[in-house]
Amino acid sequence: MARVVVVGAGIGGLAAAQRLLAERPGLDVVVLDAAGRVGGRLALGEVGGLTVDLGAESLLARRPEAVDLARAVGLGDDLVTPRSAGALVRSGGRLHPLPTGTVMGVPSRTEGLDGLLPRRAVDAVAAEPRTPHERLTDDTDVATFVRGRVGDDVVARLVEPLLGGVYAGHAERLSLRATVPALWEAAVSGGSVVERAAAAARAGTATRGPVFAGVRGGVGRLPLAVADAVRAAGGDVRTGATVREPAPDAVRLAAGRRPDDRTRGAGRRRRGRRGAATGGCPAAARRRTRRGLDARRGRAWPAWRWSPRCCRAPRPTCSPRAPGCWCHRSRAASSRPSRRRRRSGRGSTTATPSTSSSAPRWAATAMSATCRLDDDALTARVLADLTGVLDLREPLRPVATAVTRWGGGLPQYAVGHVDAMALVRREVARRPGLAVAGAAYDGVGVPAVIASAHRAARDVLSHLGDSTP
Repeated sequence: MARVVVVGAGIGGLAAAQRLLAERPGLDVVVLDAAGRVGGRLALGEVGGLTVDLGAESLLARRPEAVDLARAVGLGDDLVTPRSAGALVRSGGRLHPLPTGTVMGVPSRTEGLDGLLPRRAVDAVAAEPRTPHERLTDDTDVATFVRGRVGDDVVARLVEPLLGGVYAGHAERLSLRATVPALWEAAVSGGSVVERAAAAARAGTATRGPVFAGVRGGVGRLPLAVADAVRAAGGDVRTGATVREPAPDAVRLAAGRRPDDRTRGAGRRRRGRRGAATGGCPAAARRRTRRGLDARRGRAWPAWRWSPRCCRAPRPTCSPRAPGCWCHRSRAASSRPSRRRRRSGRGSTTATPSTSSSAPRWAATAMSATCRLDDDALTARVLADLTGVLDLREPLRPVATAVTRWGGGLPQYAVGHVDAMALVRREVARRPGLAVAGAAYDGVGVPAVIASAHRAARDVLSHLGDSTP
């Protein structure tokens, strides 16, 4: 019987294992993770006696992978959708409704921009569809492209805070092609970004159903349920198992902290036993794992950049029914101003409604220096930010707080990311039985990670062919 070893028990690795067993019952599947629990960045915790998500707290429902997986593992009846709430942007010392019909902050029309953007920026948005544009042939960063089309004000006050809230990075460093594919289509065709944003807005309006979904009791329940489903189907999920590297002569993985620790076999082909491995581990572990590849292939793997995230979860005291209050099922994501505006103190902070929190929660994206603060200092900084965002006369006084630190929380998709990942996959394909998955490749959201895991499972099953039961 073939064995498949899955490296990493986050939602990606667990989704890969679940799909393998669903498609090929009886397959010998082993999931290994160095941590003492499953779930990776999806985790539950307690704040003020309430169970809350310490990681992702919502699922994009307009992509089917996450909600379909939840239904497949028995959480269908616990899927919930948020009540509608509008997002707000703080710019120029005031809160403004986030204009409808934007693509990562790029407006589709001028309505709603007065006061949020200066007049010159509103005029630039109005003129953009009538302005000839040169087609791009190579990837570029988001800020350079958008600035060339509609000016720096749109970048600093809309694109930067929204992009930073999703990727915890800077528009001046993130790949246009990888992070905003809708705008990349306009770039390579020479089309208008405003018209492309309008088309995307129309498509979104035409799509029925909620944009987001959550899980009653927390999204952190999802990996636990998937792990249970894997075990129920005959798979083995092991925590506290560090995977160091694949052996060079077979699809095998050395697991443990010392060279003499046990090797988890995925099958030696020379003995007629076919096996495979799929990896869904963080990039730091992935760098260790790739050392089993020969030097020529190892050079093809890029040096991933990851941004740390610090989340502070206080329980605010304002009324959840107050207009514009995000206390109920909500999140405020803050991004520092772009480099061009940092000295003058201008820029924007975006407050976006979250979709699945079962308790009040605030999250603040912070860079490395902020994350090195101790818990008390980090708490004070976040509360000061929130007090300013909400224009409160007195500081917020939470009744309970908790700090969650995700070192290397989100991969940074640098310019050229899509081509680099294509190269990685070509090199991986040269090692039959090995597949890769996770947020470092094709998307940071939970549905994107699950889709990546399903792709890896398909590759593994294709390698195994008809040799398994």
